Order: sequence, then structure tokens, then C-alpha cells
Amino acid sequence: MRFWLRNEEMALEEMVQRLNAVSARTDEIMHQDITPLCAADIQDQLRKRFAYLSGGRGQDGSPVITFPDYPAFSDVPDKEFQNVMTYLTSIPSLQDAGIGFILVIDRRQDKWTSVKASVLRIAASFPANLQRVLVLRPTGFFQRTLSDLAFRFNRDDFKMKVPVTMLSSVPELHDYIDKSQLTEDLGGTLDYCHTKWLCHRTAIESFAVMVKQTAQMLQSFGTELAETELPNDVPSTSSVLIAHTEKKHKAKENMRLALDEGRSILESIREPLARSTEQSPNQDQLDNQTTVQRLLAQLNETEAAFDEFWAKHQQKLEQCLQLRHFEQDFREVKAALDTLAQKIVTFTDVGNSLAHVEHLLKDLTSFEEKSSAAVERARALSLEGEQLIGNKHYAVDSIRPKCHELQHLCDQFAAEVGRRRGLLGKSLELHSLLEASMKWCDEGIYLLASQPVDKCQSQDGAEAALQEIEKFLETGAENKIQELNKIYQDYELILTQDLREHVQKVFQKQESMEEMFHRRQASLKKLAAKQTRPVQPVAPRPEALAKSPCASPGIRRGSENSSCEGSAQRGPYRRAKSEMSEGRQGRGSSTGDEEESLAILRRHVMNELLDTERAYVEELLCVLEGYAAEMDNPLMTHLISTGLQNKKDVLFGNMEEIYHFHNRIFLRELENYIDCPELVGRCFLERLEEFQMYEKYCQNKPRSESVWRQCADCPFFQECQKKLDHKLSLDSYLLKPVQRITKYQLLLKEMLKYSKSCEGAEDLQEALSSILGILKAVNDSMHLIAITGYDGNLSDLGKLLMQGSFSVWTDHKKGHSKVKDLARFKPMQRHLFLHEKAVLFCKKREENGEGYEKAPSYSYKQSLNMAAVGITENVKGDVRKFEIWYNAREEVYIIQAPTPEIKAAWVSEIRKLLTSQLQAFREASQHRVLEQSQSLPLPATASASPSKGNTRNVKKLEERKTDPLSLEGYVSSTSLPKAPEKGRGWSKTSQPSEAPEDNDGWSSAEEPLNSSDAEEEGGVGPRKLVPGRFTVVADDEKGSPDMLVMRSGDLVEVVQEGEDCLWYVRNLTSSKEGWVPAGSLSARLGKSSSAQCLSSSESSAGSTLLSSSSSCSESCGVPLSDLQG
Repeated sequence: MRFWLRNEEMALEEMVQRLNAVSARTDEIMHQDITPLCAADIQDQLRKRFAYLSGGRGQDGSPVITFPDYPAFSDVPDKEFQNVMTYLTSIPSLQDAGIGFILVIDRRQDKWTSVKASVLRIAASFPANLQRVLVLRPTGFFQRTLSDLAFRFNRDDFKMKVPVTMLSSVPELHDYIDKSQLTEDLGGTLDYCHTKWLCHRTAIESFAVMVKQTAQMLQSFGTELAETELPNDVPSTSSVLIAHTEKKHKAKENMRLALDEGRSILESIREPLARSTEQSPNQDQLDNQTTVQRLLAQLNETEAAFDEFWAKHQQKLEQCLQLRHFEQDFREVKAALDTLAQKIVTFTDVGNSLAHVEHLLKDLTSFEEKSSAAVERARALSLEGEQLIGNKHYAVDSIRPKCHELQHLCDQFAAEVGRRRGLLGKSLELHSLLEASMKWCDEGIYLLASQPVDKCQSQDGAEAALQEIEKFLETGAENKIQELNKIYQDYELILTQDLREHVQKVFQKQESMEEMFHRRQASLKKLAAKQTRPVQPVAPRPEALAKSPCASPGIRRGSENSSCEGSAQRGPYRRAKSEMSEGRQGRGSSTGDEEESLAILRRHVMNELLDTERAYVEELLCVLEGYAAEMDNPLMTHLISTGLQNKKDVLFGNMEEIYHFHNRIFLRELENYIDCPELVGRCFLERLEEFQMYEKYCQNKPRSESVWRQCADCPFFQECQKKLDHKLSLDSYLLKPVQRITKYQLLLKEMLKYSKSCEGAEDLQEALSSILGILKAVNDSMHLIAITGYDGNLSDLGKLLMQGSFSVWTDHKKGHSKVKDLARFKPMQRHLFLHEKAVLFCKKREENGEGYEKAPSYSYKQSLNMAAVGITENVKGDVRKFEIWYNAREEVYIIQAPTPEIKAAWVSEIRKLLTSQLQAFREASQHRVLEQSQSLPLPATASASPSKGNTRNVKKLEERKTDPLSLEGYVSSTSLPKAPEKGRGWSKTSQPSEAPEDNDGWSSAEEPLNSSDAEEEGGVGPRKLVPGRFTVVADDEKGSPDMLVMRSGDLVEVVQEGEDCLWYVRNLTSSKEGWVPAGSLSARLGKSSSAQCLSSSESSAGSTLLSSSSSCSESCGVPLSDLQG
């Protein structure tokens, strides 16, 4: 900086000196240093032309000043005369003026007295050297004679420094001065215009003043620029640079105007000479031209001096701006590096498991990647500073330390990251060793548990098992912990108290496993060494058996069973029926080792369950106290953004309820099972209701995610995270409940795997199934809340049983044929929701975004009432397809599942649903018929009494109640129509042994009254009737007067079957009732809009069923276009 200031001062001093020289030379050129008069100052006096400098020269180069005939010469004031004389004598160069001036006084028209006065006046006040005075005396005879006499007698009065010559005529004047140097009025040829001369002189002097003022202006401007204090910030420095540049442009513009002015004057001086090539310029013109050229040279020198100074000043300003940019970037980069240094210091965790260490390494790598931009920027800034230094920046002493500091911070950060990576690498190495040791122990335990006890009783089997064990133990050199002290020494830098305890536990587990292997080896060695020679098997004699000291196998087995509570029967190993005493001892030892191994594994799973449960409770408490409670803290209110206000319940959901359940109830109950982990399933079963709260939490999760996305950058969260010293942000902790509920099923699976022969196995299995059911309910509910466009209340549809995505084809009877063909061959992708009362068809729409925003939404398209739905389990051509049909197969939906297993699950669930609906419907129908039978009138025939028929029918109904799943309705099984070959309507009635078993068509309606297949084959006979409402389609032409009269279009209700093929019918149109023959009735009844449902199989178009259930075809059906939408 000091060096630059010295350079700046030197540049300014140099420019000032050069500009002062220009001003001095300008004055010298214009003789302002000698005579500071200008033509502009005495312009009026010069216009009188009583004396002028024509530019003529004497023979020796003396300048000629002419005094023309001017009658009022004596009236010219002395001051004016003196000024004109002084100015005219200052115009020629010093060299010419030094020779002396020649005065030509023209007094040819004047009197002698005037001549005398003029000569005496000129002689008395002429300011310069005189070489000669030439006087043209009066031309009149009297005046000429008088002048001769007077001049002779008064010669002493004319004594001057130079001689005065009286000339009588112009030719005499030519003897002294050449005609070319005299103007025309003196008989010469010199072209002289006094007005033009005066203009040239005024312009030249004005230009000279401009040159001098320009030099002075640039001098003061340069001083101002040099003395300007440089700002300390980028905007101010930029403003100064812009302002100085604008001023510089104005100064350059002024110099350009001055140059143009000088060139214009020079051109006006040269113009007459250019027009007349024969006329040569006089000395005065040449002097003017030289003067202008010299002034132009001074102006160019002024511009050059200023340009050199400006270049240095501009460089200083630009370097100052570069410095301010560098300093600003340095502050930003240093702050970023300081932040990174603070964050890297917080990476103190070395991990508590292999997965945790890998996660920490990923976090470190991610942190390093995110921080790489700041580090690269710092290194780039350091290189930029080095370049500034290389370009001879004036602030080297300020830039170099900052470059060194940036380099040091980058190296320090990289070293710290490397150190952290090294520690995590050591931790990864240690945890890999621990994982390998634990895996080796687990494999060893599995090996001991998987060795078949029966085969180990023989010498070959024992030797094989022994070799297997020895071979496994050989792998321990690579996997097990060799020396505990060496581990402590090698990994001293990362061994925290928890990690040290973990190492000790793993080492203890390793020692326990090796001890089990040694015991097994000892047992197997005894068995292998027992038989030294082959033994021929001999059938034992009864007395030998009686004398045998060993208990019979059956008795021993019974005692073992009683002591182990039947575990031997459920175990994976089959015991031999007879074995030697030693074999029994060896087997007992092996079984004990196996049970001990499984007990160790169960304790391990239980410990993991308890440890993770405690950590889970602590994390929930940390979130509730560190975030949720702080939202109500008045001291933190200013940090909460507007979008976050009053969103506490949305953000955290029912986390507090979950925390209280786990902290106060579930964790304490889990701790009660620490000594009997195989019974922990009971704890889950007792608290299944409480686990339903997770469904509420997961349903709120999308709203919570939305709030978090909008307010993630809120200072409130950053402050809370800083206080809690959390490495992860809040959204990671809000995901903990979702992760926890999925973790339970994994732990239960592990516990069940090691407890299959224990007392609590069934409870564990039931608990696992229940937790999986809760997970399914949670998952289903997450899909259910994504349905849009459904007008009703989804809860009215009953429990959601299943949901999934399928390809759907439609085959509707109604509609345009082209639409039907398009629907048949082009599948639609639909997401189906199976409820207890309806099945919903929705269109899945994927959403873009992150987190829960990626979850799809479902646009509602169609729903089918399960009371009027039937299914066909198998569709030709694809084992993944099945049919759902509706409203007498007017609407058929061919469903293709992703896999046959999914299809089987859906068909099974729909079958169960239809079965339960059918059973409920039949029970309601039977109850209604029983109520109606109490008030039926007697039939008109005398052959049988109605009371008997009623009694018999009631008995039939009571008998039928014993089979609640029977589909006979009110018709006996013997009168059912024969089923088609390929498929038939679903029925739970007993089938004959020769009946086919491919019963694929299912419906919750009643059995078929008549099939379309039978009609096509020409089958005849009356249609089988069941109670219900029907529409009359034909008039009764041969009706009996005793029978009920029915007309076409009447709505009738078939109430009860009587004797002699008579049915009791109510005509709802005419409000009459009576008995009608069955044959006549079946032929005249058509379909009713309120009593139809269809069942179908693969081969038939459909078979008509009469049912009392109401059809939903009008209320649920939608056009094909809506379904495809």
C-alpha cells in the first residue's frame, strides 16, 4: 500500500510538472511572459489601424511596422498608443525583434506639424529596438519645402537612437524595403487584410488560453483524483470508479474540442495559401502557423501527460475494486469455513453398530460433498489473490496474509475431515470385526443346533459331526476376536464406554459359544471313541430286557416329555425309539446345548427389543420437549414463521399420546419379560388396542410432511436443533414412529424363530400376525385417505378388507358395440378397494415431489354394491384373471391380478364376504317368512286344510334352520335344477358324489330358478318359484273364478306355497290376494326391478336367480366412459 501511495504521488507530481511546463511554454509561445497583452484586450484600439504589423520584413529581416495616414493620430490617447505599440512589438519572435523594427510613417497627406508631432511621439514611446524610421513627408509643394527647411533647422529635435530618413516619394521607400514586403498603399505587393489579421490573432490567442486552461484544469483534476480517499466497500469503490471515469471522459472531451479548435485555426491560416499557389506566405503568416502548431503540440503533450496519469489512477481504482471484492469474498468464505469447522467438530460419534458407522460415513461423505463448494471457492479465492500479487497489486501486504489464512483453513478442514474419516474407518473396522465375530457365533450356534442328534449316536456320525465342528473352529482365526487387550490398544482412540461394553459382550458371547463347542466336542469324542469293533445286532431276549437297568424308551420318553412340557414332540429332531444308555446321555447333552443356544439368541433379541424401545422413548421425549414444547415458549415466538403458527398439532400429530403409552405402559411391561423372552408375545397381544393409535399418526403424516416442507428453513427449527445438538433435522425424528411400528414385526419374527418349541410360540405367532395386521391397516388407511372424488362417506362402506392395482377389462351388455369392443380389448389400470359393503374402482395418479408427496392419489371412478355382486373364479387363458359381475351380468369386469397368489387372495376374500352376506340374508328371509305364515288364510281346495300345510311348511323351515349356510331358500334340494357342465351358480347345499367340483361362480343371491342353458337346449317345464315380488307379463285368459285375477303389468307378491301346487299370492296393484296354481303362476311372472341378481360361470351367459335382496344396478352403475376415465 505504501509503495502504491508513493507511486501515486510520483505520478501526480510528474503530471503536474509536465502540465506546468505546458503552461509556461504556452506563455512563452505567446510572449505572455514578457507582454501579457492580448488582442482581445485592445481589440477596439487595434481596429483604429493607426499602426499595424503587416508581416513585411526589411532586407536584414527586421519587422516592419506601418503607420498609415491617420488624420486623428494626434487624438489617440497615449495609453492606447502605448498598448498598441507594446502589443505589435510583442508579436514577432524574439530573434526578429532583436534585430530591430523598421517604422514606415506615411504622412504624404498630412502637414509638417503633424509629421513632427507624430515622429516625436513615436520616438518618445516606442517600446522596442528601432533599426530605422522611414517617413514619407507631405507631397504638397509648400508642405514638402517647409518640411525640408524645418527638418534641417530642427534636426536636433529628431535625435533618436536610430536615424530618421525623410522620403519624398514611394520609389525612394523601395530603395530601403522591397516592394514584396510593402502593402499596396505603399506601392508594394504584400497581401494584407487588417480585419483578417486581427481575427487570426484573436483566435490564436484564444486557443493559447484554451491550451493553458486545459493544462490547469487537468492539473487540478489530477490532484483531485489523487487526493480522493479510497472507500472500504465494493459499492462505494465502484461508484468512485464510475464517477472518476465520467470526469475523465469530460476532460478528454474538452481536450478534443481544444484540438479541433487549434486544427480549425491552422486550417484557416493555410487556406489562403492553398487557394493561391503563386503567392508565398509572409513571415507573419508563417509565424502564426508556427505558433498554432506549437500550441497544438503543447495540447498533445497535455493529453499525453494526463493519459499517463489516468492510466495509473485507473489501475489504482481497479485494483482497489479488486481488493474490495477480494476482501468481501474473503469474509464470506471465511465465515463459511468457520461454519464448516464448527460443524465438523460436532461429528464426534463413532457409531454403535456397523450400519450406524456406515450411516455416519455416508453423512460425513455427504457433508464433505456439500462443503466442497465452499472449500473450492476458498482455494479459488486464494489463487485469485496470488494472481493479484503476481499482477503487482498495490495491496500485496494485505492480500498475502489472507491467502495464507484461506489455505490454512482449507488444509485444516481437510485434515479434520480426514481425521474423522480415519476414526470412522477404524470404527468401521472394529464393528466389522465385531459383526464378523457375532455372525461367526451365530453360525456356530446354528451349526450346533442343526446337527442331527440321532446321526451323532453312531461312530461315523459322531466323527462327521466332530470334523464339522473342527472345520468350523478353524474359520475362527479370521472372524473371532483373538485378544481383548489388543483390541483395546488398537482402537483406543474410538473406544467409548458404550463401545467398550459392547466389545466385552461380544467377547463374552464368543467365549460362551466356544465353551459350548468344547463341550460338544467332548461329547462327540466320547461317542466316536466308544465303538472300537463292529458289533453284530442280536435280537434281545425277554429276560435280558427285564434285567436291563435302563428304563424303557417309552418310559424315558414320557418322562422327558413331562419335564420339557412336550417340547420334544414339537422340536425339529425325531428321537430314536431305542438307544443305548450312553447314546441317551450324549443326546441329552446335545439337546441341552441346543436349548442353551436358542436361549442365548432369545435373550439377544429381547435385549435388542428393550434397548431400542428405551432409545425410542428417549427420542420421542427429546422431540416433544425440544420442539413441541418450545413452540409454546414465549421466548421462541419471534423465531416461528407465520406459516408455522398454530400448526403444532398438525406437525406432531398424536406423538404425545404415543410417547405416554410407550413410556408409562409398554416399556415397563416389556421389562417384566426380560427373564422369559419367549413369552413376550403376550405383552403385544394385551396392548393391541393401543397400537391402533399408530394408524392415526400415519394418516396425519402427509399433512405433517406438508407443514415441514413449507417451514423447514424456519429459524425456530434451526435454533431447537442447535440446542438439542442433533445432527439430523426434525423430519428424521418425525419418522421414528413409522419406523418403530415396522420394527416390531422384525423382532417378533426373530423371537419366534428361536422359540418354536417353547410355551409362548403360539402367542408370538398371534402377536406377529396382529402387528402385521396393524401394519396392513395402516398401509390401507394411507391409501384410503388418498381417494378423491367420492361423494359419500367411506366409513359407511364398512371395513377396508383389501386394496391393490389391477388391469381391468369391461364387457357390458348395454352400450354401443364399438365401445364394448374397445373396452374388451383395451385394459384399464385401476386400483380396487374391497370394503365389506362395496368394491371401489379408482384410477391411480402418481404425484411428483419428495417424501409423502410421492404417495399416489386415487380418482374415484366406480363402485359396486357387494349385495349384488358375483364372481367367476377362473377365466380361460390366464390364471391371474377372474370376473366380478353385476346386475344380471349387464356389467362384467374382468380383473387381472399381478400374480396368481394375489388373485387367489382376492377371490378367497370375496368368497368369504359373499358367504357371510348370504348367511345373514337367509336368516333374515326365514325369519320374515315365519312371521308371515302365522296370518295366512286357508286355501280354497277341500282336499287338504291350510293348517296342515302350514304346519308342514313350518316344520320344513325349522329343519332348514339347522343348516344356516344352505342356499335352498324355500325350495327343497331335490327340486333344484341340474347344474351346467362347465359352471353353475354358487350353492352350499349338499352335492351328489358325481357332481362336478369346478364350482367357480359365486353370488350372495339365492340358487337358480331356471338356467339360460336349459332353455337353449329346449328344456321345458314350469319355472321353480320362490317367495318374492314379481311383475305379471301375461293376462290370465282361462282363469278360474275362484282364483286370484292377475293382469299384465300387475305387481304381485308370492307369499307361500300351499298343497296341490297352489301358491298364495297378493296382487299389490289391485290390493287383492288368493291362491294361484303354480304352473299358471310361473308362466305369467316376469322379472321385478327390485328382486333380481345374477350368477354366472365361464360357459354360460348367466342364469337367472330370484332373490329378496335389493339390486343396486340403478344406484351404483355408471356409464362405461366414466369407468374408463
